[in-house]
Amino acid sequence: MAKRIAIIQGHPDAQNRHYGHALAEAYFQSATEAGHELRVIDIARLDFPLLRSKDEFDHGTPPDVIRQAQETIRWAEHLVIFYPLWLGSMPALLKAFLEQTFRPGFALPNLKTESPWKKLLKGKSARIVVTMGMPAFFYRWYFRAHSLKSLERNILGFCGIGPIKESLIGMVEAENGDSREKWLRKMRSLGSKGQ
Repeated sequence: MAKRIAIIQGHPDAQNRHYGHALAEAYFQSATEAGHELRVIDIARLDFPLLRSKDEFDHGTPPDVIRQAQETIRWAEHLVIFYPLWLGSMPALLKAFLEQTFRPGFALPNLKTESPWKKLLKGKSARIVVTMGMPAFFYRWYFRAHSLKSLERNILGFCGIGPIKESLIGMVEAENGDSREKWLRKMRSLGSKGQ
């Protein structure tokens, strides 16, 4: 069954191509060929300010590019978020995008008029694809994947998104062609299934 899928490319570098871009393109191409509808949000190409206060988060008007991203997320049944692990977490630009996008009234309830337990993005699923220089098992077991868990639980899950799956791809700078191709095949497989 065809799905509506939004790919969020979270790499902040708009000038150079990275392995995470190739992974997202493999997913996109395979999903398109399988008949899924896709839209892409490339945060490196968006121009938006940082939020600097709670008042701005709660009551500010999102810029047009953020409203368009919200519409894409609202439209989607499944989100696929790609990003590189930087300093143990997501890049700052991706975090800034999520802060701008997942605001009260869109992803979070307006506490003046709605229950704090209302899940505004319920019914959507997600996959998070994280590339990193360290071995993925080391990130998962030694660092306990704390930043990934925060994204899953405190942002996506809190808004009602679930189930949330993950693909952790380690040692990307040291990977040989066979290992990289294996992950590209995996993304193609996930894309064709809309997972």
